[in-house]
Amino acid sequence: MSLENLSRNEAADRSALITTAAYDVSLDVRQAPDPDTAGYPSRTTISFSAAEPGSTTFLDFIHGGVHSVVLNGEPLRVDDVVDGPRIRLDNLQRDNQVTVTGTALYSRSGEGMHRFTDPADGQCYLYTQYEPADARRVFANFEQPDLKASFTFHVTAPAGWEVASNGGQAARTALADDPAAAHWDFAPTLPISTYITTVLAGPYFKAQDQWEATLDDGTAMHVPLALYCRASMAESFDTEELFRLTKNGLEFFNRLFDFPYPWGKYDQAFVPEYNLGAMENPGLVTFTESYVFTSRATDAQYQGRANTLLHEMAHMWFGDLVTMQWWDDLWLKESFADYMGTLGVDRATGWDTAWVNFANKRKAWAYMQDQLPTTHPIVADIPDLEAAKQNFDGITYAKGASVLKQLVAYVGFDAFIAGSRAYFRSNAYGNTTLADLLEALSAASGRDLGTWAQEWLQTSGISTLRLEVTEGGTDDGVIGSAAIVQEATDPVTGRNVPRAHRVRIGLYDADAAGALVRTGSVETDAAGASTQVPELAGQRRPALLLLNDDDLTYAKVRLDPASLATVRSSLDRIQDPMARALCWTALWDSTRDGESPAPDYVDAVAAFAPSETGIGVLLTVLENATAAIDRYTPAAERVAVRASFLAAASAQLDRSAAGSDQQLAWARTLATLSRRDASGLGRLRGLLDGSAPMAGLAVDAELRWHFWHALAANGRATREELDAELERDTTASGRAGHATALAARPDTDVKAAAWQEAVHGHSLSNQLLTATITGFNTAPAALLEPFTEPYFDCLRTVWDERSIEIAGRIVRGLYPLTQDIAPGQDPAGHPVIVRTGRWLEANGDAPRALRRIILEQRSHLLRALTAQAAVVRSTR
Repeated sequence: MSLENLSRNEAADRSALITTAAYDVSLDVRQAPDPDTAGYPSRTTISFSAAEPGSTTFLDFIHGGVHSVVLNGEPLRVDDVVDGPRIRLDNLQRDNQVTVTGTALYSRSGEGMHRFTDPADGQCYLYTQYEPADARRVFANFEQPDLKASFTFHVTAPAGWEVASNGGQAARTALADDPAAAHWDFAPTLPISTYITTVLAGPYFKAQDQWEATLDDGTAMHVPLALYCRASMAESFDTEELFRLTKNGLEFFNRLFDFPYPWGKYDQAFVPEYNLGAMENPGLVTFTESYVFTSRATDAQYQGRANTLLHEMAHMWFGDLVTMQWWDDLWLKESFADYMGTLGVDRATGWDTAWVNFANKRKAWAYMQDQLPTTHPIVADIPDLEAAKQNFDGITYAKGASVLKQLVAYVGFDAFIAGSRAYFRSNAYGNTTLADLLEALSAASGRDLGTWAQEWLQTSGISTLRLEVTEGGTDDGVIGSAAIVQEATDPVTGRNVPRAHRVRIGLYDADAAGALVRTGSVETDAAGASTQVPELAGQRRPALLLLNDDDLTYAKVRLDPASLATVRSSLDRIQDPMARALCWTALWDSTRDGESPAPDYVDAVAAFAPSETGIGVLLTVLENATAAIDRYTPAAERVAVRASFLAAASAQLDRSAAGSDQQLAWARTLATLSRRDASGLGRLRGLLDGSAPMAGLAVDAELRWHFWHALAANGRATREELDAELERDTTASGRAGHATALAARPDTDVKAAAWQEAVHGHSLSNQLLTATITGFNTAPAALLEPFTEPYFDCLRTVWDERSIEIAGRIVRGLYPLTQDIAPGQDPAGHPVIVRTGRWLEANGDAPRALRRIILEQRSHLLRALTAQAAVVRSTR
């Protein structure tokens, strides 16, 4: 195992031996604007104690050179103690101090200290991103979450820059020997883990405000607020709205958790080429700058940003104040933050569709992840850091949040919050495991949650629920009996694991106006393979029986035949947004599972999406319809299905209200469909050059690149045209759009060049690598087929030579997913499925994280081929 890949056992041994007290970290980034300067001086002094004097431990530091190591006043011989990313410390005393000086390296992968040069104005920007273990790329440390300490940062940087860190600025000093630079000192933090420390530096635009409140116990709160973004984006930075959401969130969570926000200031920075949505660094939260909307955005995008903002704010308590001991319990922070982010949007903002979007989007992510062969319990087995990196997935986030939502329905909201408050008070500034949380929640609810935890947190897979209905007597309009049937096999163990579900069954019938409305409901606990619902017996059968109405539990739902017929004929008549979203989800799950033909789903979207009022739901079903065409419809039918849906999208674009979110959604869909169908390209040209404008449709930079992508993919855009568009849009997003469009051109030499640059080159940043791969993959299978064998040949080299972030993007992004089922072919016998199996068999010793990606990509392809085969069978 690589020395960079710290194991759980090594971390446990180290934390049993040492206790960290304080770090003092100095960084000198004044030369950062020079692209030829690869690194920067880094100096770290750590105070720590050892339980066993005379013992040995090690520091973590991924570096460009270690210059000195001084332990307890004694210089150590660098060549003797430095072994790649580890620095050995021998003969420890009871109390110790170690100082390491070295050169840390700037990053273009979003790991460690990321350096970005703004193409709009040439300015240099820096920020750090560490989770799970990249603080060691910036300063020497003990890189594991349970060795918390106080951190004091000092930064030397160009004098005109803004510089920030977790702690408040304590001093800024001009340098007499270098007038172009200044030195910043920051206040010590309270105890935190290494992975949530942070530094921000550059000519950022900065806005300031403050939040003040008096809490219920009389505590006076005064929290300074700041917002940062690149200077070239300042005109689009809606700071007033962001401050409003921040203040609402602080008000909500401080009162909800009954534990005053402990981190002093609350800064939020929106940074370029970010690998995540956001990161919960206490005192200085970082976000992707995609949340600074420089082009027209839908209400769903604004709501999504609010959800992320409140998700990160919840982490100030769940994750920062109380932190998991090791990455096995990553869910302790991410599941709670995912749940609390949605709860915050629902209760602390003006949006009323937070839980609808959660059911429609976040849970879909969980359902997808939970059906992969690499699924795992919410409480996962994470033996090392590479495994931890791969575990930021739909199980840890969305399934965990869904299960917590189910737990709230089970124990009650008040008991859940009381348990959370006790958890904070008992474990503040410390580290915990599942047992600590269960103890607090059990005490607050008066329930033994051991069985619940075993069923929901320590098993894998997703339950499928069906409502089996029989008719009673001679009256075929009356329900004779009804039972909830549960299928629940743990794919990891193969055991049948039926779980206890708190569910509601909604009864929907037409009102006088013909709308489908809820006329009644039954709430019950479903456990075991079959649960009778006697409350339904004797009732007249409604048009729709909706199992899991209001989305109380985590399960796939199969509609009974009569209800499915209602949904396929009258989905647009369902008035309740949540009920409608759940019906959309049921249709999509059935499509992905190959139980219903993909063209049927596309037909439903064409028929009912124009009436969908929830923009978040609309965006999701349009995206699903495109996937259903591209991946789940066999080649023989795909052209006709796509052409029909493209015509429907074009017609709906004409009918949408000018300037509406719906208009924008259909315009984006038209562009996406046009990447593989040239019939709408004339219209896109007219929108681009202004010869055929549409009232209310802002053809701004983002939409223009969508259109250029479609034109380029069909060979209808020249290199000169794309370069001219880049001259028009010199932003970072414009550069990414340009890279995608260039790589999308249907030419063998273009594809070969894109492959070479992505796999063998090192000039692409994380953002441009993904953009290039996206363009490369916009092509028919025949154009990409020559790269199948080179893909498998390069995997081990890519994984060994690239950082885990960049390697993951290459391995996942270039897997040959664009494949078609041949007539009569067994999906498992498809050549790419077979080739993948051979690679896995021959590479049993490959890193677990690499094998996980390959297993998941093979599963995605097998699912697509199986769905295609289902369409073929249905048309025989």
